[in-house]
Amino acid sequence: MWNGNWRDRVWSQLDRQWDMIVVGGGITGAGILRLASRLGLAALLVERRDFAWGTSSRSTKLVHGGLRYLAQGQLGVTRESVRERERLLREGPGLVEPLGFLVPTFANQSPGKRSFAAGLAVYDLLAGKWDHRYYQRHDFRLLAPHVDSENLQGGFGYYDAVTDDARLVVRVIREAVRAGATALNYCAAKGLLLNADGRVGGVVLQDLHKGRTAEVRGDIVVNATGPWSDELRADVGGKPRLRPSRGSHLVFPAWRLPVAQAVTLLHPTDNRPVFVLPWEGVTVAGTTDLDHDRPLDEEPQMTHEELDYLMTALRARFKSLDLRGSDAIASFAGLRPLVGDESGDPSKVSRAHSVWEEKGLLTVAGGKLTTFRVMALDTLLAARRLRPDIPSIETDVPMLDAGVEDPLAVDAISRAAQGRLSGYYGAEAASLVGLARPGELELIPGTPYRWAEVRWAAGQEAVVHLEDLMLRRVRAGLLLPDGGASLLPRIRGIVQEELGWDEARWQEEETAYMQLWEEAYSVPTRTKAGPCQ
Repeated sequence: MWNGNWRDRVWSQLDRQWDMIVVGGGITGAGILRLASRLGLAALLVERRDFAWGTSSRSTKLVHGGLRYLAQGQLGVTRESVRERERLLREGPGLVEPLGFLVPTFANQSPGKRSFAAGLAVYDLLAGKWDHRYYQRHDFRLLAPHVDSENLQGGFGYYDAVTDDARLVVRVIREAVRAGATALNYCAAKGLLLNADGRVGGVVLQDLHKGRTAEVRGDIVVNATGPWSDELRADVGGKPRLRPSRGSHLVFPAWRLPVAQAVTLLHPTDNRPVFVLPWEGVTVAGTTDLDHDRPLDEEPQMTHEELDYLMTALRARFKSLDLRGSDAIASFAGLRPLVGDESGDPSKVSRAHSVWEEKGLLTVAGGKLTTFRVMALDTLLAARRLRPDIPSIETDVPMLDAGVEDPLAVDAISRAAQGRLSGYYGAEAASLVGLARPGELELIPGTPYRWAEVRWAAGQEAVVHLEDLMLRRVRAGLLLPDGGASLLPRIRGIVQEELGWDEARWQEEETAYMQLWEEAYSVPTRTKAGPCQ
């Protein structure tokens, strides 16, 4: 599907009338493409960087309703989110998995035990299940032994879910392409084409890999570029509506910040929730919520102030661990596409999504990872108002294709690991295993990935640069010290074989990747150059 000279094949087929052109290759655009393909539409998705490059590979990795949104009175967002969480758990086992959460309560804390009990009761009722309970102090300490015990009363346990956000995007897009859609990364929408009546009728595309350009016509053009939405809207005179907010995270070795379940902390300075969760064999701590005042075309990165903010919360509630910023092995920062003005606290801006039309351009923004299916549905409904002959779509339509039971039948992989591969790759899991060379079904040290996944990604998943592989296909750049530099000698052989890179190209890619990792994914230090100084 995405192998050999696939980019040239796709580019040669752009000169046609498309039913829908989706600009933006994050989870929102991916969902829209998937539903469009279910309707049999001739649909094209373009992404100016890599699939999931932006917000959709830099989230907190949670599929959740958001307790704090409930506390802020965003009842509709919470109801929608917990129901979509349950749907994704049913559709994507192995990729979307339940995760236990613990919320400690302290004698001097507000909100206290009663407020949390009321909130969790509503939370579970919205989801149609009763999954929370209260633990007395002794029992809670057994579940979370490293949480500070001073003034500890006990705590609540409840369930949400966790995923690999970038993998979710890639799976949804690939399932759309297998159903007849077309997707192209490193292809920028440089501007909009207008029809004689002044309404949008297509896009001007530029292949950032080879520099070629094309004018591509489409009945419906959807702007699903998240925090970058105002850039395309400017072509039709749209006034700015997006308020980009930055959320940053720290990644710790699991042994340094050990948590068997996620722990929700209230920050001692502003009472914002900070999540500490196990993910892919490491521990992720986040997130911040600040207005992003840097140019949007720059790679977002954690600042010193955000590092200090997160470490203040961790040191306050995990005192016995004596954590330092230098204990973290990586960081990552992403931008949220909030819809709203620049007044007030960005943490309190609604996470509800919006879909609006301007001279034929449909823009969808806001929302959250968990609700991407609903955002896609609302976008398809808006598209039908512009082109009534688009077939209607059922509101309970699934997003992910049904998996195949026991698709692998490989003795070298445990049943649990087979379930993970089936979740991450869907129906393609068996093909991935079938392409593995001797020894490539072994785990990559320090990660839950296998060498066969590196080969599959390099040869089949639209990898254009080394960063695509290391940061989004297999997440070694986040899971290992120094961005996984120790793996590069073996990865080089696989990549050169699958992508045909010569030594000069490999050296160029390795240098660029390590420089990017140091600038945007390492842990900020006082001597590190960049805007955080």
